[in-house]
Amino acid sequence: MDVDTGANAPAVAPATPLLSIRGAEKGFPGVQALSDVDLDLGYGEVLALVGENGAGKSTLMKLLSGIYAPDAGEFVLEGKPFRPESPKHAQELGISIIHQELNLMPDLTVAQNIFIGREPRRFGVLSDRKLRRNTQELLDRLELRLRPDAIVGDLSVARQQMVEIAKALSYNARVLIMDEPTAALNEAEVETLFTLIRRFVTPQTGVIYISHRMQELAQIADAVTVLRDGANAGDRVMAETNDREIISLMVGRTISVEQRPQPADPGKALLSVKNLSTTHLLRDVSFEARAGEILGFAGLMGAGRTELARAIIGADPISGGTVEIHGTVEKVTSPALAARRGIGYLSEDRKKLGVLVDRDVRENIALPSLPSFLKGPIVDVKRMDQVARDYIIALRIKTPSTTQEVRNLSGGNQQKVGIAKWLERDCDILIFDEPTRGIDVGAKEEIYGLLNRLAGQGKAIIVISSDLPEVLRVSHRIAVMCEGRLTAVIPNDEATQENLMEYATHTTTEVIS
Repeated sequence: MDVDTGANAPAVAPATPLLSIRGAEKGFPGVQALSDVDLDLGYGEVLALVGENGAGKSTLMKLLSGIYAPDAGEFVLEGKPFRPESPKHAQELGISIIHQELNLMPDLTVAQNIFIGREPRRFGVLSDRKLRRNTQELLDRLELRLRPDAIVGDLSVARQQMVEIAKALSYNARVLIMDEPTAALNEAEVETLFTLIRRFVTPQTGVIYISHRMQELAQIADAVTVLRDGANAGDRVMAETNDREIISLMVGRTISVEQRPQPADPGKALLSVKNLSTTHLLRDVSFEARAGEILGFAGLMGAGRTELARAIIGADPISGGTVEIHGTVEKVTSPALAARRGIGYLSEDRKKLGVLVDRDVRENIALPSLPSFLKGPIVDVKRMDQVARDYIIALRIKTPSTTQEVRNLSGGNQQKVGIAKWLERDCDILIFDEPTRGIDVGAKEEIYGLLNRLAGQGKAIIVISSDLPEVLRVSHRIAVMCEGRLTAVIPNDEATQENLMEYATHTTTEVIS
């Protein structure tokens, strides 16, 4: 990766922007995604691009990266008009993008993924030795602890994201676009990413940073551009604005970012986990999820929260302990059996385990409850369609129709479809693993309200989240995990980000309440 370190850079950045967009337009059948959008990225600048799901952020970036062709608009890079015809052409022009959804080949190695199509050759023959050496040099330069010959499919989501970052930075890019790059990263990994970004930015380069995490923007961005409903809603200098103003521009209304849930009056335990263990990670985990409350699970990446959920629903085998549902010990051996016993699970990996991207919205919502849509051997398509319409309205799912394939929805709207299917299944115990990952601030508030309504209906809700403010925002009690152990269960009014992080980094159980 050849990046100018700034030694030969001009003392003052040019007055004209590194990248300028004027009047960008893009429409799809039934949807006007962008309307007369402007954007300026300065030399040496990190520009945050924010907006609700469906606001047009990803569409605008796909125009820049050559995935879509604009219907109208002027695009200028380093003072020269440009119009990328393909992603490869965009890279040749100096624009690299890291998509929200990982775009890696799981059966290939880290090295092969990073340099695919650009493999070093000797006398016309691919040189594996040089490929590994070039990859190791890149990883060392970026201070990433990855092995060049590691199979990408064997890596965690966080490490796969780092491969994506290394791949993007391996090009001699002038503009680096990052679409929700920290969605699967813990705090330490986020700081590593920010270090990479700061290392990349010079007086000749710039970064467009898309994120729904407000607290990140002040740490990494110099300026912010807000989109709402496919149009410009405002531009701000980051040092002269705050979360509330940005959120207000995004959603057109004021939203509290510090609110905590009202105290709950929980009923009996609907789910009791006692001394649950697995062969590789979990050790003697015990807790109760009660009717009428939201139990949040906090912890660092790899603490065992997702593994705990998978063990409860029978996706992974347990080596010890019991799972009680409504007071009865159940041997749950598969997610299908868990659903029949009244447990619904929304996976953190929506594309792999949460939704069927090749099927339409109504089919995804109906799938876990399919028997209820049958009239004899015939599927009641009319009722299926009406149920889907109801959830589209209730969850504000942005889709042209109920028959739209889920792959064509934004990441946040795909997540909403995954939530809708379990709501329709009407399980008594609902486990939401990173339910708002990739979802904008306004939609998050809707999801939080929905979780509270479900708890108010007497359901037991478990929310797993890597976002500590989110855990504090929604949970009546908070369970903390570290290295496969439960280290604390504390009421919300005794919880702070500081003590939650303390419990998340110590394996000794100190407080159980």
